Amino acid sequence: MNKKWKVIFATVVILIILFAIFKPWYVLDETEQGVILQLGKPLRTITTSGLHFKLPYPFQTVKKFEKRILEYDSPPEEVITKDKKTLVTDSYVRWRIKDPLLFLQTVVTETGAIQRIDDVVYSELRTEIGKVDLFELVSQVRKEVMERVTRNASMKAQGFGVEIVDVRIKRADLPKQNEEAVFQRMKAERERQAKQYRSEGEEEATKIRAQADKERALILAEAHKQAQIIRGEGEAQALKIYIEAYVQESEFFTFLKTLELYEQTLSEEDVLILTPRSEFLRYLQSGKGE
Repeated sequence: MNKKWKVIFATVVILIILFAIFKPWYVLDETEQGVILQLGKPLRTITTSGLHFKLPYPFQTVKKFEKRILEYDSPPEEVITKDKKTLVTDSYVRWRIKDPLLFLQTVVTETGAIQRIDDVVYSELRTEIGKVDLFELVSQVRKEVMERVTRNASMKAQGFGVEIVDVRIKRADLPKQNEEAVFQRMKAERERQAKQYRSEGEEEATKIRAQADKERALILAEAHKQAQIIRGEGEAQALKIYIEAYVQESEFFTFLKTLELYEQTLSEEDVLILTPRSEFLRYLQSGKGE
């Protein structure tokens, strides 16, 4: 190898070494975003993944940040409800770095961001929970309260390049000294509601029974009326038949009615004192009915 090629080879080797040392390129993963620093000062934000170029070190460097949603589990904190009840809340926050340049200029690191997020979220929790009673928070408006906390905290977090995606209460406990008092109050409230429901039920049952009795009386009265009408019509028809029969066979009709009278009046226990000429004995006398 002649001298010329040796010089070229040495030059290429030196350039490769310098290129590797000063690295005028950088790579961002799909989960990363970065800020270009020029002589230590933030210059611009890079959010697209892949291979990128920059001025060699130390003129420009790259500070990388997470692009994914991060989660922060805050320690339990005490808050006071509208009805002056102390509540120990254990919450968590889901957040992400929305503006890496502003993030770097204000809080610098994720640790610094978490401290600011904790202050903001706890402040909003105290404010919003302080607007509602304990019973409402537990059973009715919990979702709405957390939505307001998330929205308000996210607006404040924009000032340091952070977006708060969600705030949720994992657990809410009462201090030991308040548990029994709240339990008794909730029990009394449930008993009051139960009595109210029972009273309303009894009132409605009384109305239903009264209406049923009224309808029953009307039905019975109408049935009795129809029975009397039918009975009267039947008796009138029977009387008409009797009269017609009497007109046609008066002797037979008299004989039949006399037998019915014998059956009703003559028995072993009854004693009748009659004269032989009594009309009552007319059909008992020999040959009289022929």
